Amino acid sequence: MEESLIRLRMSAHDAHYGGNLVDGARMLGLFGDVATELLIRHDGDEGLFCAYDNVEFLAPVYAGDYIEARGRITKVGNSSRKMEFEAVKIIAPRPDINDSAADVLAEPVVVCRASGTCVVPKDKQRGNK
Repeated sequence: MEESLIRLRMSAHDAHYGGNLVDGARMLGLFGDVATELLIRHDGDEGLFCAYDNVEFLAPVYAGDYIEARGRITKVGNSSRKMEFEAVKIIAPRPDINDSAADVLAEPVVVCRASGTCVVPKDKQRGNK
């Protein structure tokens, strides 16, 4: 099945809690964007995200972290699309060195995993593009 990937840097605007901690909901927002791309590629339509059936927050995310969010369609029904998602931290700031230091992580850190269901109404499906 096709996969989608988004990579972006968490900004100070994304930090929601003390210590520049990013709200876990930000990862779910990224998964929503990944799901939209997958639906467009598969059905030619943005579709709708119906529900998450599992969400695991596995490591903290901070302003300055670079996150890769990826997803894939795992099952295709008449109008439903089951998907799995994973977000990993690939770059982390190093404020202990200086204000602009950062490291590319030798091993990405899984920060969130989720699975859910999206729907593309039959009358909006245009097949694989």
